[in-house]
Amino acid sequence: MAKPIMIQGTASNAGKSLMCAGLCRIFKQDGYQVAPFKSQNMALNSFITNEGLEMGRAQVMQAEAAGIEPSVWMNPILLKPTSDVGSQVIVKGEVVGTMRATEYYAYKKQLRPIVIETYNSLASRNDIIVIEGAGSPAEINLNSEDFVNMGMAEIADAPVLLVGDIDRGGVFASLYGTIALLGEKERARIKGVIINKFRGDVDILKPGLTQLEKLINIPVLGVVPYMSLDIDDEDSLSERFTRESTPKALDIAVIRLPRISNFTDFNALSRMSSVGLRYVETPEALKEPDLIILPGTKNTMGDLRWLRQNGLEAAIKKRAAAGTPVIGVCGGYQMLGCTLDDPDNFEEGGSMKGMALLPVDTVFEAEKVRTRITGKVCPLDGIFSPLSGAELTGYEIHMGKSILQSDTVPFSTLPDEKPDGAVYQNVLGSYVHGLFDGGFGTAVVRFLLRQKGIEDISEDTINIEDYKNQQYDALAQGLRESLDMDLVYKILEAGNHD
Repeated sequence: MAKPIMIQGTASNAGKSLMCAGLCRIFKQDGYQVAPFKSQNMALNSFITNEGLEMGRAQVMQAEAAGIEPSVWMNPILLKPTSDVGSQVIVKGEVVGTMRATEYYAYKKQLRPIVIETYNSLASRNDIIVIEGAGSPAEINLNSEDFVNMGMAEIADAPVLLVGDIDRGGVFASLYGTIALLGEKERARIKGVIINKFRGDVDILKPGLTQLEKLINIPVLGVVPYMSLDIDDEDSLSERFTRESTPKALDIAVIRLPRISNFTDFNALSRMSSVGLRYVETPEALKEPDLIILPGTKNTMGDLRWLRQNGLEAAIKKRAAAGTPVIGVCGGYQMLGCTLDDPDNFEEGGSMKGMALLPVDTVFEAEKVRTRITGKVCPLDGIFSPLSGAELTGYEIHMGKSILQSDTVPFSTLPDEKPDGAVYQNVLGSYVHGLFDGGFGTAVVRFLLRQKGIEDISEDTINIEDYKNQQYDALAQGLRESLDMDLVYKILEAGNHD
């Protein structure tokens, strides 16, 4: 069986996901067969495996760092919030239903055996398992049924490294307070603490580190600097949403919907030297971009209502009428159509008008489409004709079927000549996530540059796999330089024993 090590955090966004990815990369570099594991993930950013099963994006990223194929066994439970009080529950890649929080906590007892089964299966096939916690282990109202933080550490009998985020302030208090709120048995599992996202001179911290170690009687394994890395983020806490875009040849505006999902769809565009990509949530911020993108969402009807109420729908339609290209992906594609019907209450029930920028009507259905695809853009006329024939790779993950009105041109053909999406004048929609990762993304950038009379596009091609590997290697190097890896290995070897 694999040796486990677990990363927990003092709060969400403390850096657990990247810390796990970095350790996966280090262990891989050091010759071990390593896999990530997170028993329960809550995120709208998901992924479809080769088997057509759904899992959290964070464990996909960690699997990439470990150099292995992603599997739902690495993330057996995924919760995708559909509202402020409810989530779609996905178990081993399959939807089991949508539940309110109280319903889910009553249901959790049935999930513990699945967590044990999937972890043990993964552990039997690897040398090391790097386990990620969720939120904070000091959420004492949730501890009785916990199988995500200390409950998961108990299942795996794993030593725990506790990560605190110094960038948000109060790191000493958050580390000390988290440990103080744990029971004696739980505190004994914490074998080291890590201070993350530090900017400045570490010498300034040393008196505090010494005092902290005396207070908690646990070693500080290191201070990790704030690293500017381009690695897929997990959830809406992503700094990409607030990062200022440096002016570039192209200005692309992605609408930041309240329940935006799979926003990693646009990371490939942001890596291109010609592209300034920004996220927009007010009409005033939209301005006059070269391209507007409506992304996926976990609640198409609710987020369309939000667009309507805050004035962004009117602003987008105004820009579209002036000739600005508009692309909708998945839920964004559904919004661009004429009508949305939800007869069985899979979202909000009833019917509502769409933005009427595409001659398409959508009906929400029980079946959730989950499949990886390859395809090709159809022969197109008009503004999008330069995109004709571009290759597509990605995946579909949606509930609902969109029906094209008569004479409407589909956007692409998928396997078995299945049509996808729709095109009308300067508006395009598709169900394909990952649309911009391959040749189509490059084709879009070239098309937009030529629209502006710019022909030099030599820098706008990138090998995504090589680029990601460079980022994972940089992450691993940063951790090796910051952490006492000899002590990390000693903790790993000793397990939950002194």
